[in-house]
Amino acid sequence: QVQLEESGGGLVQAGGSLRLSCAASGSIFSFDGVGWYRQVPGKQRELVAAISTGGSTNYADSVKGRFTISRDNAKYTAYLQMNSLKPEDTAVYSCKAWVATARLTIPREYWGQGTQVTVSS
Repeated sequence: QVQLEESGGGLVQAGGSLRLSCAASGSIFSFDGVGWYRQVPGKQRELVAAISTGGSTNYADSVKGRFTISRDNAKYTAYLQMNSLKPEDTAVYSCKAWVATARLTIPREYWGQGTQVTVSS
């Protein structure tokens, strides 16, 4: 079994920074693509940033130039560095990772429980 745990959320003033972490644990053979998503009550969940196994990244237009996604494969952990935060960045942030639990198995997607990010004006 695989668990994903996010951490690093909290309350920050506009213009501030936060760094989210997404750590995978359990029976892991490979830690593949990772995506950070956010959701506000009443709105659809949106993809904020994603990183491939090889380190290729893509970002939502709303966060380009402010957020940076990265990963440490040795620690099975992905990060989301969020700078110049705005009140509209307030949301629950969740990570999704594709993980294979054994050699020659198809990676499955796993989700973390989410962490609240609140940006005050």
